[in-house]
Amino acid sequence: MTALAVIVVWCAYLAHDVLLLVYVSGLLAIGFSPVVRLIERQKALPIGPRRIPRWLAILVLYVVIIGSLVGIGFMIAPALNHQAQQLWASLPEMFDKAQDFLISHGILKERVTMTEAVKKAPAGHGTEAVGTVVGAVASVIGGIFGLLTILILTFYLLIEADGLRNTMLHLFQPRDRPRVAAMSRDITGKVSAWLAGQILLGAIIGTSSAIGLWLLGIPFFYVLALVSGIGELIPVVGPVLSAVPAILIAATVSLKKVLLVIIFFIVQQQFENHLLVPKVMQRQVGVSPVTVIVALLIGGKLLGIVGAILAVPTAAILQVVITEVFASREHTTER
Repeated sequence: MTALAVIVVWCAYLAHDVLLLVYVSGLLAIGFSPVVRLIERQKALPIGPRRIPRWLAILVLYVVIIGSLVGIGFMIAPALNHQAQQLWASLPEMFDKAQDFLISHGILKERVTMTEAVKKAPAGHGTEAVGTVVGAVASVIGGIFGLLTILILTFYLLIEADGLRNTMLHLFQPRDRPRVAAMSRDITGKVSAWLAGQILLGAIIGTSSAIGLWLLGIPFFYVLALVSGIGELIPVVGPVLSAVPAILIAATVSLKKVLLVIIFFIVQQQFENHLLVPKVMQRQVGVSPVTVIVALLIGGKLLGIVGAILAVPTAAILQVVITEVFASREHTTER
C-alpha cells in the first residue's frame, strides 16, 4: 500500500497540469450549477410544463458569458487604438521633455535622438530574441487550448452533475450519505458565492476607477474603468496590467497626470488587497479575512497567478470539509 501510494503521488505530480485543468473545470461546474438550474426552471419561454434541457441551459450561459466578453472587447478596442495612435504621435515630444528633465538634473550629459537611443538600448542576441518570441507564441497557444479544454470539460461536468453526485454519495455508508449530501450543498453554495464575489469586486473596482480617473481628468475614463473591472478578476497581476492603459493614456496629457494615475492605482490596489478582497470574501463566502490573505499568499507561492485565483474557493471547500470532520468526531464522541 505504501508503494502504491508513492506511485499514485508520483503520477499525480507528473500529471499536475492536467489535474489542475480538471480542478478548475470542477470549480466552474460547481459555481455555475445554481445558474444552470435557474435557467432550466425558467418560465419566460412558452415551452409548456417541460424544463429547458440541461445542455441548452448550459449553452445559454456560455453564450451570455462569451457574448459579454466579446461586446466588452469591441467597446474597448476602438478607444484604445485611437489613444495608442495619439500616444505614438506624441512620443517625440515626450522624449524631448524627458531628456530636458534628465539634463537639468545632471542625469544625462547630452541630447540623443530616438534612433540613437534605440541603437544603444541593451538587447539580446538574435537567437535569444527568436526563442523568446517562439516561447511567447507557444504560451499563448497553450493558454487558448487550455481555456477551450476547461470550457468543454465544464460543459460535460455540468451535464453529468447528478450522476457524478450520486456516484460520490454511494462511496459512503448509507448512514453518512445525508451528511455528505449536505456538505456537497454547502460547497456548491460557497463556490457560487465566490464567483458572485469576484463579479462584485470587479464592479466596485470598475466604479471607483471611473470616479477616480474622471476626477483626474483622464480621457476615456469609462473604458479604462471597464478594463480595471475586468482586470480585478485576475489576482496579483490583473490590477497591474489594467493600470497600464490608463498610464499610457495619461502620458498623452502630461507627466503630472501620469504620476497622479500611478499614485491612484497604487492606493486602490493596497485598499483592494488588504481590505476589500478579505471583507467581500468574508461576506460572500464566509471565509475569515485572515484565511483569505493566507490562502492568497500560499496559492500565489505554489502556483503563481492560477494559485491565487483558486486560493479562496479552495480554502472555502477545505473549511466545509474540516468543519464537517470535526462535527462528526464530536458526534461520535458524544455517542
